[in-house]
Amino acid sequence: MAVATKSEKIQRLAELTAVSETSTGASLWREAFRRLKSSKMAIVGAVIIVLFVLIAVVGPFLAPYSPSAQTWRSEVFPNQGKFVGARDGNWFGLDHLGRDLFSRMLVGARQTLLVGIVATLIGLVAGFVIGIVSGAAATLGGDTGRRVDSVIMRFIDMMLALPSLLLAVSIAAVMGQSLTTVMIAVGVVQVPVFARLLRGSMLAQGSADYVLAAQSLGVRKRRIVLSQILPNSLSPVIVQATLSLATAIIEAAALSYLGLGNPDPAIPEWGVMLAQAQRFFSYAPAMAVYPAVGIIITALGFTLLGEAMREALDPKLRG
Repeated sequence: MAVATKSEKIQRLAELTAVSETSTGASLWREAFRRLKSSKMAIVGAVIIVLFVLIAVVGPFLAPYSPSAQTWRSEVFPNQGKFVGARDGNWFGLDHLGRDLFSRMLVGARQTLLVGIVATLIGLVAGFVIGIVSGAAATLGGDTGRRVDSVIMRFIDMMLALPSLLLAVSIAAVMGQSLTTVMIAVGVVQVPVFARLLRGSMLAQGSADYVLAAQSLGVRKRRIVLSQILPNSLSPVIVQATLSLATAIIEAAALSYLGLGNPDPAIPEWGVMLAQAQRFFSYAPAMAVYPAVGIIITALGFTLLGEAMREALDPKLRG
């Protein structure tokens, strides 16, 4: 009878802990959303992101001219430093080949967004898998799990020891010049960030009361990890994904600027446009200013929203 009573107490403790954790988790997300709605930083970031996404989606349909058509080639003489600036019909002027810059900016937004999202997804998925394996091994894997975790983390440490841009350039140089190469190179750079962040979050959750209660009840370790520890460890990863989008856009633009992006210069992408404009900056600075400002504002939007989410989800920063 005493054994049954003890088992019932443990069962009741687990139920109460699970309810408490679920309620707390739900209230934390509701509180975070409430704080985001009242945050000027989050609102500004969200507005910038929404505008950027809208431009990327509908921009190609709104472009007044073909982004690759050299319609006004006869009016531009780059060898003589003669360019056409903003005018009626060409709001941003013409580039060195007589193409409409406004149309190229609109169409290039889609390529820039695509590179940022795909690169971030590559880093998120790969880092997610590595982080789960390492975090689960370190939390509930015993001595063998800790050895596995140690091996994985040493490999991640080696990746983190290299400057991110240098690592991305090395990968892109080995794989060859293409837009796909840029996505993979930038995505690989993001992997150790997500992996280490998720592992650390899972380690912090591994000593929580609900985990100890589940272990006392004999719940399988895989179920504890997937249904309890992992869901409670995702908030910092979500925040990092938002911040990484800004980093991915900047790093992709940097690779394109270095000549490792899309080999077809006719396809507009803000980083490629910035690289093409450097030769004519003395004569037509607007060619470089427009894509540079686009990249800066877009990265700023993702950064503002990511920082606002971090503050809203961090209990230490709550007033």
